[in-house]
Amino acid sequence: HKVHLPYELNHYKWLRGQNHYDSFLLSGVSGHRVDSFYYPKKAVANCAQCHMPPEPSDDPAARDFAGKDTRTVHNHMFAAANTGVPHMLNHPQWTHDVRQGFMQRAARVDIFGLKQQGDIDGELTGPLRPTIPSLEPGKRYLLELVVRTVEIGHQLTQGTTDSNELWLDLTLKSGDKVIGRSGGLDSKGDVDPWSYFINTYLLDRKGNRIERRDAQNIFVPLYDHQIPPGAATTVHYAFEVPDNLEGPLTLEAKLLYRKFDTRFYRYVKGKDFKGNDLPITTLARDKLTFPVAGVNLDVAPQNHHIEPWERWNDYGIGLLRKGKNELRQSEAAFKEVEKLKPAHGAANLARVHFREGRLDDAATDLQRAAAAGAPPWTVSWFSAKVDREYGRLDQAIERLQDLIDTRFKDARQRGFDFSKDYRVLNELGRTLYERARKERGKSRKKKRRNYLQQARHHLQEALKIDPENLQAHYNLAQVFQALGNKNAAEHHRKLHDKYRPDDHAIEVAVTAHRSKNPAADHAAAATAVYDLQRSGAYGLPIPNKIAQTSE
Repeated sequence: HKVHLPYELNHYKWLRGQNHYDSFLLSGVSGHRVDSFYYPKKAVANCAQCHMPPEPSDDPAARDFAGKDTRTVHNHMFAAANTGVPHMLNHPQWTHDVRQGFMQRAARVDIFGLKQQGDIDGELTGPLRPTIPSLEPGKRYLLELVVRTVEIGHQLTQGTTDSNELWLDLTLKSGDKVIGRSGGLDSKGDVDPWSYFINTYLLDRKGNRIERRDAQNIFVPLYDHQIPPGAATTVHYAFEVPDNLEGPLTLEAKLLYRKFDTRFYRYVKGKDFKGNDLPITTLARDKLTFPVAGVNLDVAPQNHHIEPWERWNDYGIGLLRKGKNELRQSEAAFKEVEKLKPAHGAANLARVHFREGRLDDAATDLQRAAAAGAPPWTVSWFSAKVDREYGRLDQAIERLQDLIDTRFKDARQRGFDFSKDYRVLNELGRTLYERARKERGKSRKKKRRNYLQQARHHLQEALKIDPENLQAHYNLAQVFQALGNKNAAEHHRKLHDKYRPDDHAIEVAVTAHRSKNPAADHAAAATAVYDLQRSGAYGLPIPNKIAQTSE
């Protein structure tokens, strides 16, 4: 579940391929990640714990796995998201009985907020419910939607992320009339290309999309919309309220999944292809009704089952993960979190401020987070990063060593082990190398060498976990050079060059595809707004006007 594409396959260079392993390893679910947004009560030991649970059996190979005097075997149905194979083998019960319930634990959808003027910088009303603003005809609004992963230990989606099809389906109605749509299907079962997809959009070296699972041609993602475990994404949708409505507006949002997209399924079926008939699973949904000014219809009270602090937190996480473009909005969200849940709010504000380079603010945030009871390992991780930026290398080294040794009672009781977070090993190795450089002169040679040997040890430990780790090879090249071992330094420089992305070729491929595919170009933007009333949207037959629903 962690593969690469070698030169012998692609006749180009080493490239990382499918990577289930790191997705699970570097998660709060496994108990190895030091800075997860959420943590379970107990770490999950491995993938089989969820995907191959024990079930009672009198099979000769059955054993008492749980110490409860019950003989069991591991379930080999591998409950997961492959609903395509059971359908094609005409075993629909495998999809319904085993996989549907399992998948519906993976994520949730939250219609979180509404912004005025249909703009990212507009005034936000949220979380929606119990308060819902009255919409005004003729005005444009921006809808803020959040998708959060919940009971999965890896990214959503995973595996064959280029052919998996996971997308958001939104319908905005007034009575029976559709006035907004995104995520609809055409007559062949193809999803509207302007929908929001939670996938990896892969390209070959010429900038063409990978459509046939032809792994030898995989080169670079145009974008990666996967959501890590215990994290969220935020999606923006714009719409205008038409005049002369006869009823309130009802919005339904669904997160839909289909094993194979129509492009790939055409290759599977060949001349027998008549449309994508694979089952579509609703993983999550949310629904609410907006009152409309001037429409004399009462709207019943509406509530939400998730606590407000967590909804704010998920919204802020989704914004934070977009990068620098929406950090100000993320900061505002986490300030609301701190009012309700100080530990989470302060810790996440530290993430924002550190990314912005506001080190004093980040340090103050971390002090508040620690006082409010935030996970001490997360506080130590960001404190170490702040210390290193300030040149307080000894303090940073001590904090990072605490993490690698998991010197936190609560973490150990929950089965956490941070020695496998290779980002921490890299950070410690690099910091020890920088500390060694401060020991100048012959009188300090022994001390300098000791720091370098410690750095070497931790960086090599990182390579035991992730042998192709780019940062570890780069740092080891410098450490061995400082130790006078030129051969070892050259060895790691060559490996760094081998695993390093070809930035120029990537830019050429990405630019080529974006120039010829407007929908993909839009989706690849750091901040994208999806128009619910886009001309030509599937399921909205009359562009930008109220359309009678065909459902």
